[in-house]
Amino acid sequence: MTTWLITGGAGYIGAHVVRALRESGRSVVVLDDLSTGHADRIPDDVPLAQVSVLDTPSVRDALREYAVDGVVHLAAKKAVGESVEQPLHYYRENVTGVISLLEAMRDEGVHNLVYSSSAAVYGEPPWSPIREETPCAPLSPYGETKLVGEWMIRAAASAQRLSWVALRYFNVAGAGAPELRDTSVNNLIPMVYAALERGVAPQVFGSDYPTPDGSCIRDYIHVSDLADAHVAAAAYCEANDAQDVFNVGTGEGASVWEVMAAVSEAVGHDIGAVAVARRTGDPPELVASADRIAGVLGWQARRDLAEMVSSARLD
Repeated sequence: MTTWLITGGAGYIGAHVVRALRESGRSVVVLDDLSTGHADRIPDDVPLAQVSVLDTPSVRDALREYAVDGVVHLAAKKAVGESVEQPLHYYRENVTGVISLLEAMRDEGVHNLVYSSSAAVYGEPPWSPIREETPCAPLSPYGETKLVGEWMIRAAASAQRLSWVALRYFNVAGAGAPELRDTSVNNLIPMVYAALERGVAPQVFGSDYPTPDGSCIRDYIHVSDLADAHVAAAAYCEANDAQDVFNVGTGEGASVWEVMAAVSEAVGHDIGAVAVARRTGDPPELVASADRIAGVLGWQARRDLAEMVSSARLD
């Protein structure tokens, strides 16, 4: 049985990855400073090292203590708007965090790595669906840090014999269990439910985009499907000398108005969403090509938008 360390394993995505890796028969350990994660998301029998990934000696100690064979690196700051306001903070946390982890892995001889990247590395690509070969031109410090992380892992791979995969997530949504719901104020579906809880109309940012209904189109991926993609990536790293990047999405887009309609269906009444001005930096359409991950890892999304929306409900 192999043992995998999940950095950021007390977070929304991380907690789902913990469960999926355990169900695959692997042993798991969580490393999380709990600055945004919640310890109650971690199963009682899963060890927690409550330290920052920036603390290289403590990361090294955790790798050694639990005889770790591979790492899923999720720990990072991830709010695009915040990254614009605090770029140095994001570079410190996300870029220095990767450096710290790579140094600890090198020192302890850990060679398998699955890296949490993002579709934010693409910026505003000129075509859709987006393939992995699409030129990267991130629009935010957050997207830049994720791309720099990929560069550093690729550069370190030959020097310290890494088998690695970077997963470029598209728009993650839904929940595998009620206690694992997304509580972020930065993601669309939780924002909609939070607005309904407050008794205010959910907002659609922009109604004049060059799309069929005028709102932005995104590729929404269920978090449980995303967690399964991490299991496939971990297995691929274990069995191969991997150096690969994969999009993780459904390959299909949904507009913001379509998401609002799905929420209305889930709650049983029209939620009364209203159109407001565009937000800066929102591309009209971001949809993944998921062909490569299907062909190489044998993974594909199984859950649809209705299941994402219904599983994210707060009640």
